Amino acid sequence: MRIFRRRRALVCQKAVALVTDYRDDALSPTDRARFEGHIAHCPHCRTYPEQIRTTIALTGRIEPDDLAPEVQDELIALYRSWRV
Repeated sequence: MRIFRRRRALVCQKAVALVTDYRDDALSPTDRARFEGHIAHCPHCRTYPEQIRTTIALTGRIEPDDLAPEVQDELIALYRSWRV
């Protein structure tokens, strides 16, 4: 059972990594079909593209000058922590 969970997590990680390309219609037909097949059976990954769409719709386009310096610093620190 543990091996199945690892495989599923890996598939979910790949699906999450493809969300932007899916939203931008930049996936090959094969990758798009694989992505849609995964989200059809995974409720967590199925909600993620909609969360991204909603976030973009609510925030619009934010430019760096629109953010207070401390918010910019927090976002940069958060990004750097993900890359570690």
